[in-house]
Amino acid sequence: MFCNQCEQTANCTGCVTSPGVCGKDEDVQSLQETLLYGLKGMCAYASHARRLGKSDEAVNAFVEEALFATMTNVNFDIGAMLELVLECGKQNLRVMELLDQGHVDKFGQPSPAPLQEGTQAGPGILVSGHDLLDLDNLLKQCEGTDVKVYTHGEMLPAHMYPKLREHPNLAGHYGGAWQKQRREFEAFSGPIVMTTNCVVIPRESYSDRLYTMRVTAVPDGKRVVGDDFSAVIAQAKQSAPLPEALGKKQTIGFHHDVILNIAGTIVDAVKAGKISRFFLIGGCDGAEVGRNYFSDYAQATPADSFILTLGCGKFRIRDYDYGELLGLPRLLDMGQCNNAYGAIKVATGLASAFNCSVNDLPLTLVVSWFEQKAVAVLLTLLHLGVKGITIGPKPPAFVTPNVFQVLQQKFDLRLTGADPKADLQAAMAG
Repeated sequence: MFCNQCEQTANCTGCVTSPGVCGKDEDVQSLQETLLYGLKGMCAYASHARRLGKSDEAVNAFVEEALFATMTNVNFDIGAMLELVLECGKQNLRVMELLDQGHVDKFGQPSPAPLQEGTQAGPGILVSGHDLLDLDNLLKQCEGTDVKVYTHGEMLPAHMYPKLREHPNLAGHYGGAWQKQRREFEAFSGPIVMTTNCVVIPRESYSDRLYTMRVTAVPDGKRVVGDDFSAVIAQAKQSAPLPEALGKKQTIGFHHDVILNIAGTIVDAVKAGKISRFFLIGGCDGAEVGRNYFSDYAQATPADSFILTLGCGKFRIRDYDYGELLGLPRLLDMGQCNNAYGAIKVATGLASAFNCSVNDLPLTLVVSWFEQKAVAVLLTLLHLGVKGITIGPKPPAFVTPNVFQVLQQKFDLRLTGADPKADLQAAMAG
């Protein structure tokens, strides 16, 4: 194949296989792919926000412009493409703000609450994914029945919103991160509803109990039509009842407003030497080797530090006892991956209280890599100029060495090392 951009025929990966980029410009292609992944994540958040009545025309306009920039023979300049990538981070910040507002307006002001894990005896439905509005609709349709509803995965933060957790049919939380769902769904005797990603092709043992909706689907799977959960509820009543198998209780719901309401106490404690550091440890979980890095890192944090966590990466670190500090759990669960907005609000709020920049705070960010939503969140952090973020356990495959070098130079972006304790000691010394 002859490429009219680089005039080569051998080993060309140009305009046909990778639209918009000549095969010689792999760094431009890398930035285009970064932009596309960020847009995908941002649009997922925007879709949730729109369902809650929140949208912004400026965000929509940027999506059009950014997609235009990835077309064939439009932009070959690394500097211009990097500007668009960081602009995606800026727009994603606005989208996460809209989604946060939508959740609070719809489900009430979040507050800390004890979360019961495990199952109660009787019929039950498991809800996974991210869409809290779907959970709300299901709960309303279960009213007056003995069917209990349990959250799974990233639906766990639903319990921090009073209008959801106070519903009599919401019974608790079951299971962990998305990559364990085949085993966990198989053991759950009732129907399962996947509201969004991350769904895994089901085993035959439970495929007849798995329901998907809207853009989420699996081959030959059952579908929820619109917002009608009647078939799911009927199957729950007919399925084998769940056993009484209650697990641990853990306090969740440390929304950014909760933490910022005690910002003065936190600032005084830092100045008095009672708090040495804050660690944000979270992101996207996965099954590959090396993810024990995050649990080892969290367990090694000093007793006078707080750990903020969000996203399904929290399931790597939440099963350990970290004790308390200032009468609060040292592990502060802030919510879903989209609640990274809350972590940003906490960081900027504390920086304002200390009269310094975010980069001057005693704060270390350790982020597990990566799904498209997390790409969008990373771009938001970079847009805000946050430096020294550690990502891992593997570098992003779509980022070339040259592009990664640029990000290292501009933002001190780091990769996880082989020894989490050594990385922790370096962070504490920095």
